[in-house]
Amino acid sequence: MITDTYDVIVVGGGHAGCEAAAAAANLGSSTLLVTMNMQTIGQMSCNPAMGGIAKGQIVREIDALGGYSGIIADKSAVQFKMLNLSKGPAMWSPRTQNDRMMFAEEWRIALENTPNLDFFQDMVKSLIIENNRAVGVVTSLGISIRSKSVILTNGTFLNGLIHVGDKQLGGGRMGEPRAFGITEQLVSLGFEAGRMKTGTPPRVDGRSLNYSVMEEQKGDEKPQKFSYTDTPKLTRQLSCHIVYTNETVHDILREGFERSPMFNGTIQSTGPRYCPSIEDKINRFAERTRHQLFVEPEGWRTCEIYVNGFSSSLPEDIQIKAMRHIPGFENVKVFRPGYAIEYDYFPPTQLNHTLETKLIANLYFAGQINGTTGYEEAAGQGLMAGINAHNKVHGKDDFILQRDEAYIGVLIDDLITKGTEEPYRMFTSRAEYRLLLRQDNADVRLTEKGYKIGLASEERLKTAEEKITKSNELEAFLKDYSLKPGVINPVLQTIDSSPVDQAYRAAQILTRPNMSLEKLEDIEGIREISSTYAEEVREQAEINIKYRGYIEKEKENVAKLNRLETIKIPEDFNYEAITSLSAEAKQKMTKVNPKTIAQASRISGVSPADINVLLIYLGR
Repeated sequence: MITDTYDVIVVGGGHAGCEAAAAAANLGSSTLLVTMNMQTIGQMSCNPAMGGIAKGQIVREIDALGGYSGIIADKSAVQFKMLNLSKGPAMWSPRTQNDRMMFAEEWRIALENTPNLDFFQDMVKSLIIENNRAVGVVTSLGISIRSKSVILTNGTFLNGLIHVGDKQLGGGRMGEPRAFGITEQLVSLGFEAGRMKTGTPPRVDGRSLNYSVMEEQKGDEKPQKFSYTDTPKLTRQLSCHIVYTNETVHDILREGFERSPMFNGTIQSTGPRYCPSIEDKINRFAERTRHQLFVEPEGWRTCEIYVNGFSSSLPEDIQIKAMRHIPGFENVKVFRPGYAIEYDYFPPTQLNHTLETKLIANLYFAGQINGTTGYEEAAGQGLMAGINAHNKVHGKDDFILQRDEAYIGVLIDDLITKGTEEPYRMFTSRAEYRLLLRQDNADVRLTEKGYKIGLASEERLKTAEEKITKSNELEAFLKDYSLKPGVINPVLQTIDSSPVDQAYRAAQILTRPNMSLEKLEDIEGIREISSTYAEEVREQAEINIKYRGYIEKEKENVAKLNRLETIKIPEDFNYEAITSLSAEAKQKMTKVNPKTIAQASRISGVSPADINVLLIYLGR
C-alpha cells in the first residue's frame, strides 16, 4: 500500500511525536507520522495547560530552536500566568491554560501544512530490524513500511492498562485501545523494559458547579506569550478557581481504599512522585486536613472542567460521593471518572545523548517511553529525536545540548546518565546552572543553534540578534548615566533604601534590593531613553545588571566543568580492569558507558574518588 521508503518514520501522534515529525520534515527529511487515531493528534491527555515551573522554560527553548509547541500553546491559550515572580528570575516560569480542542486542532493544521510530512492511521505492531538497524515498521494491517530511521513516541499506549477501582480496561487512554507487540519484540532483542503508572482526575460539568464559593484565579493583567514569533497576545482570559478538600472528603475517600488498585496490590508500578493521586496524598500526609484543588476550564466553548489535584483510581462511586462534599461541588455532574494507567517504558540509560538506542542503530525513543511525565518533557525529547534522526540519515553531526545550554540538555543528560525508576519531571532544582537557563533568554541561548541546523528561520535569528544588541545598548546607557543624590534619594525613599550622599551610576543603584528599572524610570532622563526599548529588552538588561556577579560565577563553573567534557573515555573502555574503582562505579559506568569524564561524574553512585582514579588512568 505504501511503497515509498521514508527517511524518518515517527510512531505516535502525541507531543513527542508531533515535534519529532515536524522537526524532521522541516529539516528536509521525507517523514511519515503513523498514529492509531488521526483525530487525537496533539491530544492533551491530562491537564489543559502548557508550561509551569521549569516546563515553561522548555517550551520557550523548543520555540527558540524552531519547534511548534510554543506557537500552538499561544494560539490555543485561554489564560497566561508568569509563575514565581516573587522569587529570582531563574525561577520565573510561564504557563498557559489552553483550549483542549483548539490545541489539538492547531497541531493538526500545523502538521498538515508542513512540507515533506505524510500521515497514516494504523497501529504499529513491530519494527523491521536488519543487521541491528531499524529499517521500517509493520502495522496491524500487515503493511510493511520501509524507512532509514524510526522514532518511537508511544506515550502510555504500550500494553496500557486502565484502572478504575477494581475494574481494569486495556487501553492507552480512556476510550482508546492499547498498543502491543513492540515491547515484546524489543525485549527479545535485548532491551530492558519496565512498568510505570500515571493518573488523571475526573472531568466534570462546569454548569453543575457553584463558583461563588470558590477563590477566583485570574490571568496576568499584562499577559505574555511563549513564542518569540508574532503569535497573538491574549486580549481576554478565562479564570481558574481554587477549592479545598476537607476531612469529610478524606473520610469518604478512605472508604474506597480496600477497593483501590493502589492499596490492594493490583498496581505495583511506580507513579509520579510530584503529582500524586488524591488517595496517595491523604495516605502519605494524614496530618493534613485539606488539600488544594484547581478548577480548570477546558476551553472557550465547552463546559467541561478539569479538577487538577484530584487524580484518582478509586471506584467511580467513591470519587463522586467524595467530590460532592467539596465546596461548590455539591451538585457536581461527572463526565468521566479519574483513572490510573500502567504502561511499558524502557530505562533511558539504554540511549545515547541523541536519543538513539545503543542496541539498534537508527532507532530513537522520545517521551514517556523513556520514563518521563509531562507534555513539555515529551515535546523537548521529540524535537531532539527528530533533529538527530534527520542528521543521522543525511550524514550530519549529532545535535546535543549541554547542561549549561538548555533545560532540554539537563533533561536528556539526566535520563541517559542517571536513568529513572519513577516518572521523571523537570524542576528548576535539577539544573545546576538555572540562572543561565532563564525563560527570558531562551532565544538568546538557542536561536542561533536552531538557525545553524536549519530549523529556525533567518527572521528569527535577526530578531534574537536585535534583542541582544538593544539589550547591550540599554545596559551601556545605565552603566554610564550618572544620578545625583537629589535625584535618586526620593526614589530610594519609596523602597526604604538608604540615601546616597554622592553621585552614582544608574546601574549601581539598580543592583539594590527591591530596586527595579520600572522604579528608576520615574527619573527624568532615564524614562525618556528606557521607554524607547521593547519590554523584553528592558527585562533582559535589568536582569543582566542586577545578577551580573552570579551569572559570571556560573559561567566560571561551566568553564571548569567543560574541561572535563573534553576528556573523552574510549568507547570500549574496560572498567572492570581498574582495581581501584569501587564495585558500584564499575557496574554503573559499564552499564551507562559514559562518553566523557564529566558525564561519568554525574552518574549516581560514582564518587569523586572514582573520577580521580579515572583521570589518573587516562593520564590526566
